[in-house]
Amino acid sequence: MSRTCAPSLLLSFVILSAARIWAADTADEFARVRSGQFDHGWGTYSGGPHQPDGRIDRAKLLAELAQQHARAYSWLIWRNPHDWEDLQAFLPEAAKQKIRVWVTLVPPSESPPHNRTFSEPFRLDYEKWAQEIAALSVREPALVGWSIDDFVWNTRDLKPVRMHGIIDGARAVNPRLAFFPCCYFAAVSATFVRDYRDCIDGIFFPYRSESTKANLGDASHVTEEVSALRERLGPDKAVVLMVYASAHSRLGATTNAYVGEVLRAGHANADGVIVFVHQDPVRDAEKFATITQLFSAWSRAPR
Repeated sequence: MSRTCAPSLLLSFVILSAARIWAADTADEFARVRSGQFDHGWGTYSGGPHQPDGRIDRAKLLAELAQQHARAYSWLIWRNPHDWEDLQAFLPEAAKQKIRVWVTLVPPSESPPHNRTFSEPFRLDYEKWAQEIAALSVREPALVGWSIDDFVWNTRDLKPVRMHGIIDGARAVNPRLAFFPCCYFAAVSATFVRDYRDCIDGIFFPYRSESTKANLGDASHVTEEVSALRERLGPDKAVVLMVYASAHSRLGATTNAYVGEVLRAGHANADGVIVFVHQDPVRDAEKFATITQLFSAWSRAPR
């Protein structure tokens, strides 16, 4: 090697090393942003008020979220063929109220032939969904993340190699967009974590006391189940607890007292809480009042 070449090669090596370090640091920072997108907040999931034509009444929903001092809302794309269109109109309005919006898609197990409707318009094309949601989140920064419902029960269709491709596609468009699939306690196994950890930023965790026997009456195991999930997933993955305010098809209804207990425990131990589903202020007046009382108190507390 000639002496004139050596400095040039050394400089190239230094530049390449610096670029690799910068890229790694940037990737780590994006990962931190994604896992923190729920921001220890509180909010509700789907179930918002509807107009006579079946479309979501955006103005009424926003008024109820404001009344509750909610900081997040998960928009389910499933009930109406206009949900995707209406979401796009909702986002700039949500931004004015500083509400962080999540999109939830239904999995294959909740789509035809198992149910009557798909998430429209892209149905089971999650590759397309991921890129379209990411593109929308670039235009509308109130949209911070997305989810697939009952994800842990759909890994046959959403295999690890497919999900990594889906998430890579979304991150190429917006590296800040988070993916928090819906994951139940017992199904977050060592194998699941090994296969999917790199493509999730956190989970929405519907609490059902599964560490004992699944039920919607025992609120006493929230702390230990959140702690166990953190241990399985690692400290860099968020755990957002979902509390059943509405009845479950198999486990039945919940009481107002139970909803309050789970919300308090989730707020104290998880990375945020979300109510399943958004409660009607008239039909579900007692639970709506409890949720409003708690959310309002948390919004006044120093951060």
